[in-house]
Formats: sequence, structure tokens, C-alpha cells
Amino acid sequence: MPKSNPSRLLRQRESSRQASALELFFDLTLIFALMRLSGRLLHDPNWLNVVQTMVLLGGIWWIWIATAWSTDWFNPSEPLIQRLVVGVMFAGLLMAAAVPQAFGAHGLLYAGAYVLIHLGRAAVLLPALRGHPLQRRTLLVAVWFAVSAIPWLVGAFLPAEPRLVVWIVALGIDFTVAYLGWPVPKVGRVALDQLRVVGEHLAERYGQITIVALGELILVSGTTYAGGPFDVPRTVAVAVAFANAVVLWRLYFLPRRGALSRALDKRGPRLAVIAAYTHLTFVAGVVFIAFGDEVAIRAPFGGGGQRWAASLIVVGSVLILAGRIMFRAVNNVWSWGSLLGMVVILALTPALLWLPPVVALAITTLALGVVAFVPGKNDRRPVENSGASFDQ
Repeated sequence: MPKSNPSRLLRQRESSRQASALELFFDLTLIFALMRLSGRLLHDPNWLNVVQTMVLLGGIWWIWIATAWSTDWFNPSEPLIQRLVVGVMFAGLLMAAAVPQAFGAHGLLYAGAYVLIHLGRAAVLLPALRGHPLQRRTLLVAVWFAVSAIPWLVGAFLPAEPRLVVWIVALGIDFTVAYLGWPVPKVGRVALDQLRVVGEHLAERYGQITIVALGELILVSGTTYAGGPFDVPRTVAVAVAFANAVVLWRLYFLPRRGALSRALDKRGPRLAVIAAYTHLTFVAGVVFIAFGDEVAIRAPFGGGGQRWAASLIVVGSVLILAGRIMFRAVNNVWSWGSLLGMVVILALTPALLWLPPVVALAITTLALGVVAFVPGKNDRRPVENSGASFDQ
């Protein structure tokens, strides 16, 4: 095949469905980003910062999702794709570095890197795909990222509160048009067959990024504990934090192994978008729980940030269960256990806010553990199919 043929850039459906070493290398950036996000919460605990952190996580998550889809559509062994992913990785590193002051002095670095990643990807792929039908897909996606680039860049020059509003609008554009297929007036949208993914590969990528998020819990817990002293209360706290990470691993990985891979192959590209959003809730929950872990290990039985630790442990736990409910619902399974766990944790919240951080963490871990290790029969049985399809 001539080297100039753009088809060489595409991942062949019969090629290996496992993630490449390049993709795993790229994930290292997200580890750093998640630590910066949880650290941001620790240094400035207030609800405005919680919302800001969610927006920053949304931007970083969208970079990871777009790259995961790119390596699903394109061949990661091609030098051009490798250079593209490495470039995105470096720009993502700059975004992560800007996180603590993204709503201060480093807003332009964060937003500029975000815009550069998306428009730079298009600038590389559009000429490389010249003459290929998928060039249209890349163009339509680039049009919408150019539209959202305006509020991203404008917001970088505004004060913190209006910047938050403008960046929420920008992020809303990016997330909404992806679900709609990047429709451009008078031009149309991306054809569904051009958005189809390899279920086994993308499901593996989602699992790998979940492991990265859980690894951040281990890193935060271990680093905080290593600061000493190694007394009994702190040792108990780190043990509870570790147990929490194990429970979250169980919640995600053990039920219905392989279900997402099969669903992605069977039910089309819209499910890949929905899965991206449900996984974001899981990762966001882990970021909030990481904050609670750090406070609980530093001051197991009280001290600065006690109520904040309990609040964010609750928020994180509820987000994780909500993500699990949505994740399993799109796979035709209704998780009554997860819903009951959410109700129990929310009902206990008034008491948790007054308990020592390690106790609050232990109680929420126990509630999550019951959901993880004692699933009801409705957690295992598919619900009736209504006949709806994500391809419709």
C-alpha cells in the first residue's frame, strides 16, 4: 500500500484490541492531574472551589476521552499518531500544572493548552486524511472545538467567578455536541458508522483509567502516612483508606465482567459517549474521597477540615454510586443495591459531619462495601429491554 494513503493511519478492526504501551504512557499525565486536583481541594476547602475543581476535571477528562477515541480510531503504531499523542501528553502536563491557579494567574495556560490540544489534533489529522471520507469527521469535530475555544480563551481573561460561568458554558458545549454527533448547520453531523469504536479496546481503556484513579487514592494515602508519625490512630486511618480503595475496585471491576465491551460492540457509538460521562462521575468521586483520605490520615480524630473531609467523602461516595447506577443502567441492569447505598449514606450525612474523619471514612467504606460484596439478585439480572437503542 502506498505510504501516502491515509488509510494507513486507521486502526484495522482485526488488529490487536489491547491498549498499546503508548496509551499506558499517556495515562501517566492523568495521575499527576488527579493529584493536583485533590491537592487543590486540600489547600482551599470551600464549595466554590469544589465546583471549580469539577470544571477543571471535566476539561482534563475530555482531553483523555478524545485521546482514547483517537487511539481507537487511529493506529497507535503509526509515527504520526505517536507524535500526536506525545504532543497531547505534554500539553496535558501543562494543563495539570496550571490546576492550582487555573482560576487565578494560570488560567490562560490551562485554557490555552486545552484549546491547543483539540485544534492542534485537527491541524495534524486534516491534511493527513486528505481524500479520505474520515476527513469530514475530523473537520466537523474541529469546527465545534473552535467554537468552544472562544469561551475557553475569553474566560481566561476574566475574574474567577465569571471565568467559572464562561468555562462551564464552554465545557457544556464540548460535552453536548459530542453526544449529538458534532452537528454543523447546513453541513450535517458525523455519521454514526464513522464514530463506531472497538468495544474491547475502549472498555479496556476505561478500566485502565479507573485503575489510574484508584492508584491516586493509594498514592495520596501512602504519601500522607509516610509523613509520620507512625502511631496507632494514623495507622488505623491509612488502613481504612486502603480498605476504601479495595471496595471501590470491587465496585467497578467485579460485576458483569466484559459487559461494557459487548455493549459497545452491539449498541453503537452513542453508548461510548454515555460511558465516558458515567466514568467521569466515578473519577470525580475518587478525587473527592482522596481529599477525605488525606485529612483522615493527617488528623484521624479531628482537627482542621473535619467537616469538609466528611462532606467530600459523602459527595465522592454518592458520585461513585450514581456513576455505577448509570453505568449499569445503560447495560440493561438496574442496581438497587447502589441506590440503597446512596440513600443510606445521605441519611447518615448529618451524623457523619460531626464524627471524626476516620470514623466518617470507615462508615462510608462499610456502606460501599455492603453494595460491593453483597449484591442483590436485581444487580445481576438484566432489566427488560424497552426496545430503545442508542443508535436511534
